[in-house]
Amino acid sequence: MVKQNDNSSKRRGVQTVETSGRILTALLQAKSPQKLSNIAEEVGISAAQLHPYLVSFRKMQMVEQTERGLYQLGPFALHLGLSRLRNQNAHRDTIVRVGALSVELRLMVTVSVWGTHGPTITYVQEFDDRIHANVQVGGNYSMTVTATGAVFGAFLPSTITSPLVAAELTNTEFERRAFFKVDEETYLGAQQKAKSDGYAVTRDMPIPGVSAIAAPVFDHTGQIQLVITIIGPTGYIDLAPDGAPVYRLLEFTRNLSRDLGYEEAVNSGD
Repeated sequence: MVKQNDNSSKRRGVQTVETSGRILTALLQAKSPQKLSNIAEEVGISAAQLHPYLVSFRKMQMVEQTERGLYQLGPFALHLGLSRLRNQNAHRDTIVRVGALSVELRLMVTVSVWGTHGPTITYVQEFDDRIHANVQVGGNYSMTVTATGAVFGAFLPSTITSPLVAAELTNTEFERRAFFKVDEETYLGAQQKAKSDGYAVTRDMPIPGVSAIAAPVFDHTGQIQLVITIIGPTGYIDLAPDGAPVYRLLEFTRNLSRDLGYEEAVNSGD
């Protein structure tokens, strides 16, 4: 008797379940109710093979049929989605994942949400002691001289962010401590670039020798929930658009946003 490989056995799935998943995915991605033939073509099976699946899905109310005989997701699919949303916590799900990102990139990673005083740091994943920056939980990123601030400015309504931006731009003490002269035009340019690129970068700002890349995480409503920022020594962190830190950060935030129900076609901000 030939003994089966345990690892191979664990990896084996149930083909009918996987086919069911492809059918439901096709219906999920469709913009309108679909003909049976269209679904079959999308899934890559014959209409005759597809029909029994749809019969079972209709009995479960996973799929429903319109008066015109077209198919779309049914009420049970809605209840499944709502159950998923009720059990989601963007901040908790993010913290579970950022450790691996920090280790992979060998860089500090922070999580920030919008608070009473602007971008507020809620979690810091240290990597080592190479970064000399005053980054701690409960602290605030500035709006005008940080990548995190540019991202929040890009994806939150200006009615929320503009009072804080105006306060920073007119605060001479803030300007002195920031080491940089940032005017409104410069900030708005950084904000627009962040919105266009989907992320923001700062080099040697607001601390000389330290650079950062920040990107947003959205929820199922298209609203920004938090910002992930990776921080490292300027001579070490690659800030290029095609560099590993930018690529992995965007992959990380897009995957997390997708898991929170966000669709790329939805956008927030004004």
